Amino acid sequence: MRKIVLAGIMTLGGFLTANAQCSTVSTITENFDTWKEMNKCWTAQQGKAMLYAGDKKIIFYSMTNPGENMYLVTPKIKGGSYTLTMDASDNGGETTIELFTISNASDPKSYVSIAKPSKITGDKKVFTITLKKDTHLGVKVLLNGVHQAVYIDNFSLKPKK
Repeated sequence: MRKIVLAGIMTLGGFLTANAQCSTVSTITENFDTWKEMNKCWTAQQGKAMLYAGDKKIIFYSMTNPGENMYLVTPKIKGGSYTLTMDASDNGGETTIELFTISNASDPKSYVSIAKPSKITGDKKVFTITLKKDTHLGVKVLLNGVHQAVYIDNFSLKPKK
């Protein structure tokens, strides 16, 4: 009986582990249109504010916590040179966006800035990035006001040719 229970637990554990694994990617094309909640291969680091999928985009919302560090973390990306584009807009006020490489999403010490903060003006953002090794990419948004929001859509990461 013990062997049957142990085998069942191991099998279930194997399914859970396999489901939690996400592939390393070399391209991302995401418009967030079908997302009802955060995709299992992406991570939202929201602190005391809100970072969620809704209205066919990703929404960073400060609530009553301006200045909160909020990151949208991609699946792991293969090392190489890339062009990253995304639509970024806000509902007013001063907002910025910054890019990070992230070795371990649960360890803030592994977050390394690779693009200086730039103002969100409603225009398409274009970044040229080089990843020295396989890593996650973090998009950090800084909201400076209460009830402020930033909207990210049409996220595209393509290898440079």
